[in-house]
Parts: sequence; structure tokens; C-alpha cells
Amino acid sequence: MSGQTILLADDDAAIRMVLNQALSRAGYEVRPTGNISTMWNWVTRGEGDLLITDVSMPDGNAFDVMPKIKKMRPELPIVVMSAQNTFMTAIRASEMGAYEYLPKPFDITEVLAVVGRALAEAKRPAPSERRQDEGENMPLVGRSAAMQDIYRALARLMQTDLTVMITGESGTGKELVAKALHNFGKRKNGPFVAINMAAIPRDLIEAELFGHEKGAFTGATSRSSGRFEQAEGGTLFLDEIGDMPMDAQTRLLRVLQEGEYTMVGGRTAIKTNVRIVAATHRDLSQLIRQGLFREDLYYRLNVVPLRLPPLRERIDDVPDLAASFLKTAQREGEASKVLASDALKLMQQYHWPGNVRELENLVRRLAALYADEVISLEIVQNELNLTDRADFSAKVGPADVVTVIESELAQLFREYEPNLPPAGVYQRVIDKVEVPLISTVLNLCSGNQIKAAELLGLNRNTLRKKIRTHGIEIVKQSRQIG
Repeated sequence: MSGQTILLADDDAAIRMVLNQALSRAGYEVRPTGNISTMWNWVTRGEGDLLITDVSMPDGNAFDVMPKIKKMRPELPIVVMSAQNTFMTAIRASEMGAYEYLPKPFDITEVLAVVGRALAEAKRPAPSERRQDEGENMPLVGRSAAMQDIYRALARLMQTDLTVMITGESGTGKELVAKALHNFGKRKNGPFVAINMAAIPRDLIEAELFGHEKGAFTGATSRSSGRFEQAEGGTLFLDEIGDMPMDAQTRLLRVLQEGEYTMVGGRTAIKTNVRIVAATHRDLSQLIRQGLFREDLYYRLNVVPLRLPPLRERIDDVPDLAASFLKTAQREGEASKVLASDALKLMQQYHWPGNVRELENLVRRLAALYADEVISLEIVQNELNLTDRADFSAKVGPADVVTVIESELAQLFREYEPNLPPAGVYQRVIDKVEVPLISTVLNLCSGNQIKAAELLGLNRNTLRKKIRTHGIEIVKQSRQIG
């Protein structure tokens, strides 16, 4: 460690002081500066074994000089810091060849660990072509610590073909993450194809995935390509993978093992080159224990697990998300609107059972239905069915179920528009509603299963079985807002 020099560029004197002290105590020689020009002079003279730099400084932007640094000194590891904690900042840092991206505020222990790894590991390859920041068109929005972890993971996965398993509650944005992996990755010029296992009749899933030959089954009047063929050279997103029937799971496992498949009714093996991204809101470990999901397939799909947090775990992102949805509505023809500060505060106290999808539906509804430029607290209260703050915990229960129904139906019709959704809409909505319905009633009954069963009109044993099957957490007291 002795003799290794860290170049540190940040215009915040307090950050320079803290990092200088921590790195010096760890045994490094530190060269701090508050501007790009001094840092550039050091780099061009061949000084430093590692560079830590902020993005925005008074005399320039680090992203503008990083390609030159990587071309001149490709062996120099660069750690990028930024208070502009967006998805595109993390992606730009990765594309510019940064070893690591650290959002501010950062943890000193983590900084030291990153520096140690960067100096010990092999150096990263040269950066790819620069991509302009897409500003308000960013695919993912949020500056919370939970989302920073997601951004950093995505930045590392972009240029790989590793299979990714995205888990999270309904409405958290799993397909958006899958699309971001594709659109910013090395397969971006190939197709992105999505298939939702819960939206397709179970006896047609294999034909949808692998295609079918003419005459393979009744009604197969011609050859039809499957999603694997359509996604060739790109990304195949398998949404709600937990709803895939066992026969289809067996065929999918073979594809992942052998890299080839046969069409339904076909005999010839077809080679495939697709990246698989799977997603589910269900607990696959529990499904495995119940014999409903193959354990060997789970390990094939779960190469890189990525959990999306529910909105209640990233509640600080509500203002940014709401502003983004309002801008989207404005681009689509609605008048410019903003949310009153007390309305935003209330929205940050709500628990959002429908997650980001529920928030988007609410904001788009507000933008369309109300003429006022400033959306007031009273309007938000009415739309959330919360006319009295003291009545909050009692009224969110039934609204949860209605929201889930509305969100699921809206999503279903968006996916298949302009065609009607396939058969099975009733069961799909029932599946989505059952868990929040039982959870809400248990919550309102303070965890008393006897009262909950009576209110639901279910046999107590049936209720207990559903609680075990879905892994529903029993809350012993009613929810309260902070």
C-alpha cells in the first residue's frame, strides 16, 4: 500500500478534507484539488495510481475529460462520485470506463474498500461510445439509497449476457428495469421481446415461447414463430416466471442448458442466442417447496438476483417520480401542473400498495381531471379516498384492493392494446387481488384470523391455508401513518 498515490478532485472542501484524512490514515499519499485543470495536469504528467473525481466542478465536467484520460492512461482506475444520483449518471460513469460509481453522500468504509479493490484488480477496458444524458426521459427515476444500489448493479450488468432474475412486488417497475438492461447494453440493436406467463393460457405457453409447426395442434393452420425466435440476437423478458407450468419449465430448462429448442410439433433443433431476463412477484423458494417450480431451473435463472424495492421502501423518491409523470402527461398534451407541498407530503405518508404503478395512475389521473395548475392537498385526499387524516389507516384498506384491480386491468389492456386481452382476465385479477385483500382484512382485524375469516366469508382452515400458501405476514395491530 505504501507509495500509492490517490488523486482526489472535488470542489467541496469538506469532502476533500474527509477523504484526505481517511485515505491518509489508510496509508495512501493523497493529492487533493478542487478543479478539473489541476487534476488533468497531474494525469498528463503520469502522476497518481488512482483517481477519485466528482462529476461537476467549477471549470468543467469530469465526463468530458474521462475519455481522454482512458485513452492516455488506460491503466489508471477512476472512481466517480456525484450528488447527481440518477440512473444516467451511473450509466455514464460505466460507459466512460469508471471502475466504480459512488453516489453522495457515501460511506467512508465503502470508499476505502473500493480503492483497495481498484488498486488490486486488473484494469477495466477502454470506455464505449459516449451516450448523451437523456434528462427527463430517463427510464428509471429516483435518488434514494435503494435506487442507487439498483443503478450501480445495472451499470455493471449492461455489457454482460448474464441471466438476471428481477424480483419485487407488482407495480415496482420490473419490466422497466429489464428494458433498461437491454436498451443500454450490448444487445441494444437487437429486439426486446416480453412475454407475461400470467397472461397466457397455460396450454399455449410452450407454443408462445418456442413457436409451432403447421398442424402441431388443432387450429395450427400455419407455422408460427415463438418468442425465442422473435428475440434472436436480443433480450427475452420472461415476466411472472412463477406462473409458468411445469411442462414449460422443463422445456425452458433444456433451452438454457443446451442453447437450442424445438418448435411445438417440430423435430429440428434450433440454436438460440438470446439474453434471458426473468421476473416475478412471487416467492420462488416457496414455490419450489410446494413442488410448483423446478429448483434446477431456479438456479439457471437466478444467476444475478436483483430485488426491486416497493415504493414504501423508497418513499423519498415520490416527489421525483410524481414530477416525472406530470412531465410525461404534459408531453402528451396535458397542461403543465405541479403538486402542492402539503399534497406531496401526504403522498409520502401513504404506503402505496400498488407501488410505482399506482402512483403513476394517480398522477396521470390528476393531470387529466383537474384544471388547476397547482394540485392541492384536498384533491389528493379525495383521489386517495382520504378525506380525514385521522381516518387514514382505516380507509387505505379497501382502497388497496380497488387500486390493485384498476392497476392490473389497466396494465393488461396496455400490454395487448389494440387487441382484447386473452382469456383468463378474471383469474389473473383474482390472483393479484387475493393477497392484498387478505392482508388488508387481517390488518383491519389486528391479525385476528377468526374475525378475518368471518369478514371474508371463508372457512378458517381455508384462510390459514391461503396465508401459508402466499406467505402473508400477519400484522398484530392496525397500520398508522407517521
